Amino acid sequence: MDSTIVVLFLAGLITGFSKFSVGGMGLLVLPILMIAYPGPEALAVLLPLYIITDIMAVCSYKSKIAWSVLARFLPLSFLGIIVASQFLANIDGDQFVTFLGFMILSMIALGLYMDFRPTSFMQKPWAAYSMGFLGGIVTMMANAAGPIFSLFLLEQKLDKKTYVSTRAWAFFIINVVKLPFYISLGLLSVESTQASLYGIPGLMVGSFIGYHFLKKVNPIQFKWLVRIMSSIAAVKLFLF
Repeated sequence: MDSTIVVLFLAGLITGFSKFSVGGMGLLVLPILMIAYPGPEALAVLLPLYIITDIMAVCSYKSKIAWSVLARFLPLSFLGIIVASQFLANIDGDQFVTFLGFMILSMIALGLYMDFRPTSFMQKPWAAYSMGFLGGIVTMMANAAGPIFSLFLLEQKLDKKTYVSTRAWAFFIINVVKLPFYISLGLLSVESTQASLYGIPGLMVGSFIGYHFLKKVNPIQFKWLVRIMSSIAAVKLFLF
């Protein structure tokens, strides 16, 4: 079997599992995909898979969306996407790989901070703007802004269903907004979209596994496993 198809299947598998289970595996997906697509084009191959899972999620969570929270968070996210698109347009493949490794380690560090330090400052208006802007940059550059979005939304004191619904819609809106920017950068094309199709079987399998085995997964142990694997992937990006 073509190794590229295997990589795409694995990327879809992890994406689907993450979306419908404990989450947090976005940091791991892109380094895996870059085995077959070692450059920014990996972002465009992954985006359609994310949007498919987003559609599945928003169809499941159509009520109790905190639109007022999104209204404070999303505008600066869009600005971050614009800034990051300019950055992507002016770096080469090697610089992108190095930057991605740095960004993955930064997101892991942010996750550790969330575990051990109070984050009540996230209720401040300036936090919404800064996290929105930073999240826009990270999602455009690495498709890995989950920790940032979660950090902000968890501190808005939403009930569980509202949190899940609002988070799902935030990801969906932001990923759709990214589409024209990837197209204008020449990253998203007919060829990249065709490549994404090979990840759909893995996406379906991963979604099924994630949905049905969520209760059997120890989220704390799983989170640390993902962090360790993501750190190894980030180090590998720096070295190779």
